[in-house]
Parts: sequence; C-alpha cells; structure tokens
Amino acid sequence: MEEMERDEKVFLMGEEVAEYNGAYKVSQGMLDKFGPERVIDTPIAELGFTGVGVGAAMNGLRPVIEFMTFNFSLVAIDQIINGAAKMMSMSGGQFPIPIVFRGPTGNAGMLSSQHSQNFENWYANCPGLKVVVPSNPYDAKGLLKTSIRDNDPVIFMESELMYGDKGEVPEEEYLIPIGKAKVVKEGNDVTIVSFGKILKVAMEAAAELEKDGVSAEVIDLRTVRPIDYEAVINSVKKTNRLVIVEEAWPLSSIATEITYHVQKYAFDYLDAPIHKINNMDVPLPYAPTLIDVILPNVKRTLDAVNAVMYR
Repeated sequence: MEEMERDEKVFLMGEEVAEYNGAYKVSQGMLDKFGPERVIDTPIAELGFTGVGVGAAMNGLRPVIEFMTFNFSLVAIDQIINGAAKMMSMSGGQFPIPIVFRGPTGNAGMLSSQHSQNFENWYANCPGLKVVVPSNPYDAKGLLKTSIRDNDPVIFMESELMYGDKGEVPEEEYLIPIGKAKVVKEGNDVTIVSFGKILKVAMEAAAELEKDGVSAEVIDLRTVRPIDYEAVINSVKKTNRLVIVEEAWPLSSIATEITYHVQKYAFDYLDAPIHKINNMDVPLPYAPTLIDVILPNVKRTLDAVNAVMYR
C-alpha cells in the first residue's frame, strides 16, 4: 500500500485480491483505497493474467502479480521464464520488466503434493529473475518494497504458515537490499544456513545446541538469486563446519549450489564434509505423520550438526 501511494504506476492483480481482500487477506482494504483499476480481480487463468502483467511492465507500469500459491505459477511459467526473465536481454535493453510475482511457497500442512512444492531453486536457475524468500515480518516488508522498486522481475516467495506471524516493523520507511544475507545468530562451532520459514527450524536447533555447549552461527540467506556466497564463506572460515537446511527436493537445490561454492572457495577451512538437509525425494503426502518425517526438522538438523562435529 505504501508503494502504491508513492507510485501510481504500481498495481496489484490476481485471483481474489480485490473483492475478497485476498485469499489470505494480504490485500485487505486495498480495493476500497485504490479502486478496481489498481486492485484487479482476475479469472482463474494464471497464464493469461501473468501475460497481462508482463505486457504492462513493458509499457512502463509496475505490476504486482499474486499467485494464490506458487504451485499455480506452473501454469504461467512460460510467461515468467520466456517473457519476463528474457525480455530485457532479447530487446537489447529496450524493455526493462519491473514486475513482482508474489505468493506463498512450500508446504502449509495437510494440502498434499500439488499444493506443497518449493520452486525457489527452479526460478533461481533462470537468468533475468531475482528470487526473494523472507523469513520474518521485518524482512518481508523491507524486501517487498525493494522488489517493487526494482527494474528487474522479482519472484517474491512467502509462506502460508507465516501469514499469522507477528514481529517488530518500524513505522518509518526502510528498504532491505536484495542479495544481502543476514547473520541472525553469531556462533563459533558450526554454521547453519537456511531461508524462509525453515529458518525457524535452524533457530530452534541452534537453541538446543546452545544448551549442549555448541555455538552455532545461523545465516538467513533472504534471497536465493542472487545468493550472498561471501557471507556464507566468511562464516565457514570462522566455524569450519557447515550444515544447510532447506525445504526443497535435494537434487539441484539451493543447498547443493552453496555446497559447491564453499568447497571451491573455502575447502581448506572445512574440518568436516558439508551436510545438507532437504525434503525427502518424494511428493509431499497428505498424512501429517508422513509430513513430519519428510520435511526438514530439528532432529535431522541436530543429527547433521553432530555428524559434522564428529559427536
């Protein structure tokens, strides 16, 4: 709302964002404030309204396109990858695409396979896109404002399970740069890297380790394209051990990419092999007992830390 007040070129479009105030009430009150020309309900046609957004961005507007969940963005992925991400390059710089695609990612409990997927690494693989995954209210606001002002397409991935979270958010305006990780807990014995809602797992594990005399440094990536490799490498040079916790399938994950960079640029500092924790390599089931087994959790994180510390 602040960005729409600041810049009349910003508008919101997606399913149920207007009359219903958003599927998760994210856009509550915005239709009344800005009207139907800037808060636009769409048909259930992601490919169509995503294409409208890309065209609007090419013509100088700053659309914010909401997907009810990023699982549904697969219907629109041609417009995102072959349109938004490549248009600046293909037009020789004539068409910047200042557009934000936002919505929830990952599991939200018992929603089964087609509504519980993580595509951060998919989108991060594509040149031309920036990919942001906030872990708390403060970062969500500062990063979203930066994303809306950015002249490149930004994938802004939230979490249904975090929409009810509360945290301190300053009244004064602030921006958080894209591509800058944050050390959320300093430590000396092991580095734990995560992002998004799974950062809570990392922090809970770090608290348990502290009780056992292990000092874990926890890094929140905040964005996964670009990745702040320097922050991770500097931490590993201090702690000499690395565990990465990520809610995504293991093959070609963000954790895999970080592992490669650390072994290349900080190999001589490692006292143990890097461990990464991902979802099990299966579609997410419906049963809550199976969900608990398949997702990254505190026990798996503690086991990984104990392994890299040879405990």
